[in-house]
Amino acid sequence: MEAVTACTPTMAAAGATPKRTGLSRSKLAVLPGALRARASRQVNARKLSGNTVVARAIDSPPGMGQGSDMKDFTMSFENTQGLFSYVPDNRPAMREPSTINVSEFIEKNFTAYDGDASFLAGPTEKTKKLWDIVQDLQMQEFRKGGLLDCDPNIPSTITSFPAGYIEPELDDVCVGLQTDKPLKRAIKPFGGIGMVNNALKAYDLPENKEVTRQFTEIRKTHNQGVFDAYTSDMRACRKSGILTGLPDGYGRGRIIGDYRRVALYGTDALVADKKHDLDVNLKAVMDEKTIQLREEVTDQMRALQDLKEMAATYGCDISRPAETGKEAVQWLYFGYLGAVKQQDGAAMSMGRVDAFLDIYFEKDLAEGRITEEEAQEVIDHFVMKLRIVKHLRTPDYNDLFAGDPTWVTCVLGGADSFTKGHRVTKTAYRILQTLYNLGPSPEPNITVLWHPDLLPEPFKEFAAKVSVETSSIQYENDLMMGQMFGSDYSIACCVSAMREGQDMQFFGARCNMPKLLLYILNQGRDEVSGSQVGPRFAPLEDPTAPLNYLEVMERLELGLDWLVKVYVDTMNVIHYMHDKYNYESLEMALHDTHVRRFLALGMSGIAVVADSLSAIKYAKVTPVLDDRGLMTDFNIEGEYPAYGNNDERVDSIARWVVESFTQRMRRQYCYRDSIPTLSLLTITSNVVYGRKTGSTPDGRKKGEPFAPGANPSYGRDTHGALASLASVAKMPYTECMDGVSNTFTLVPQVLGKSGLAERQTNLVSILDGYFASFGHHLNVNVLNRETLLDAVDNPEKYPNLTIRVSGYAVHFIRLTKEQQMDVIGRTFHGMM
Repeated sequence: MEAVTACTPTMAAAGATPKRTGLSRSKLAVLPGALRARASRQVNARKLSGNTVVARAIDSPPGMGQGSDMKDFTMSFENTQGLFSYVPDNRPAMREPSTINVSEFIEKNFTAYDGDASFLAGPTEKTKKLWDIVQDLQMQEFRKGGLLDCDPNIPSTITSFPAGYIEPELDDVCVGLQTDKPLKRAIKPFGGIGMVNNALKAYDLPENKEVTRQFTEIRKTHNQGVFDAYTSDMRACRKSGILTGLPDGYGRGRIIGDYRRVALYGTDALVADKKHDLDVNLKAVMDEKTIQLREEVTDQMRALQDLKEMAATYGCDISRPAETGKEAVQWLYFGYLGAVKQQDGAAMSMGRVDAFLDIYFEKDLAEGRITEEEAQEVIDHFVMKLRIVKHLRTPDYNDLFAGDPTWVTCVLGGADSFTKGHRVTKTAYRILQTLYNLGPSPEPNITVLWHPDLLPEPFKEFAAKVSVETSSIQYENDLMMGQMFGSDYSIACCVSAMREGQDMQFFGARCNMPKLLLYILNQGRDEVSGSQVGPRFAPLEDPTAPLNYLEVMERLELGLDWLVKVYVDTMNVIHYMHDKYNYESLEMALHDTHVRRFLALGMSGIAVVADSLSAIKYAKVTPVLDDRGLMTDFNIEGEYPAYGNNDERVDSIARWVVESFTQRMRRQYCYRDSIPTLSLLTITSNVVYGRKTGSTPDGRKKGEPFAPGANPSYGRDTHGALASLASVAKMPYTECMDGVSNTFTLVPQVLGKSGLAERQTNLVSILDGYFASFGHHLNVNVLNRETLLDAVDNPEKYPNLTIRVSGYAVHFIRLTKEQQMDVIGRTFHGMM
């Protein structure tokens, strides 16, 4: 077989553009009330005008100021591009641009698949036997408290460990482990030797004194560099918890190497391309930026050579392009494996590989080289390896990001911006099939890029079936992101969109907005410690009187000015030092030399802040002062509209908070000309944020968890599932371009009482409506609270019980008791 190259594509052209479909009449019966009426008009609009969609199936367009009684907002499909096309690309032009172009190769060669899941194959005997071994090891790890094995003596690099196998006689389909044994973790001290030693201590493992000496006296680490440069304000904000989860004590992650490049070109061609940039494109002016980039590119070339050396220990020559489907998977996986050997970033995502790999499988199948069973076996073993990627973490890290996640996010489906069709392939189905062949699992973090009009109905139905039966996948809005990022983008971590090989992100955790609200009420003093953390904001005219909405909002504007600046300044310090002392040379080698950078900030507690401001405006909220003169509790008289019920009175307040933050964020200086973005995402750290925050004016008490992400506060979304979705969909993606996370739990019966077929069809309708309404992200759980309660008491009965939390999934039994009870306390929607 000829090698597949981007310059000379040898694969068949993509299939015909599929028919565009919307909400079918057969689905209307499952949609209650106003949504059913809007959906009916949506069908009629399409019938009358062909290319017209009702973009707001649930509510008015975000940021446009209309109330929930607005008439349907109808626009042509093409005209939606006016809302979602502004993302600037600030990369400089190259004198002689690179010829590396995976996206073009996919566009010319992939075959769109419009059929159903009937072609799929079950697990082979080899897969079953190998997976049984892995599951036994995972249970051993759980019983040992979360760590099966660790090497405390060898700092992990791409080449520091010899070849390892799960079981040599069975493990020959997709090979490669992070260390020499499965689930054996390694130390990565370049991020910080203190974090390594704290993690070892937590598991009663000895530190290596010589490694500690080397990374204390000889080699400076990222963590040490950051704390050398931090100001007193930055340290105070970190200590108080108004800035929390900062990547100053762990790898930043959220960088997606284009691992497909290893398979398509081989490492020799990639090294040559980087050398060409050094020789031709990075010589004009030797300013600081050019010198820094030249050094980084040289490191990237060394990393590619190390990757080649590592693969050779497994008997593979990745210097050349892959020639078969099995090789394409193996080469691509080696690229990812090298990255997780070198780095332990908070999110080591896989990217978008389904259409790329499908090109190879389709050619192999057409030429009779493999069977469908063999193609599925390769994907099963590939996914099996992704499921056992592990990093050594500190207790503090595990407190923030519960369940031992790695966020091996893998996106499927989506639209094709060239043909105006879709990019669903048989391999997208094969990856979903692993959730049956291997059982439910948090990893890889499977993400379906949902387009209400362009995804084929059989794929929608199959994805919904998988959600109903496993609660293992999440959905994101390709209608919006495809127009902003094109056809070849991926998701980092949970909700962060980036173009493959062209964009990267400086991850920035999140700030605590409810704590900021308390700071402006308490003259900048922390309500828990009493310390002066923020500026000395002017006191309220009468701190014992009911809070005045306008007075509070005036001070909140000043508080945002302060917090956004100190937050961005802190991020600049962190990422300067990460580039200097813990640079991701392999991941960045699998990017263009010039990349577009995002500076990703985050906000926690949006529901708490919105409800608090709503209570101050519409009810009577009187502060309770302690003996220090601090407001530490609040008495509420009367009722107020709560976020999560499709009530514009409070939803508009939530939008204002987001838009006001973003406006200030865009005025700051950002390291390496990065573009600042905002997310409403908390992971499971909503528990930690709540623990560090006092009582708030909405009635939430000191220490109680925040709602995750952009979710309404627990139990306050009382008007049903669709009203809850409508409120979250109003959070404008253009102002929260790092993502708006919504974790959505339904009891099975609310999707239908007649069985699986009805439930999956109804879930498709919900997803179509939510994403046509410009909702960004949806975690879908379909389960009963009683199941989780039983799993708390009998964890070994539920080794694979998977739930979606905030942008990712976890094995429920791997959460702490506190985190389990937080999940159980969330809203389980029992009505639409």
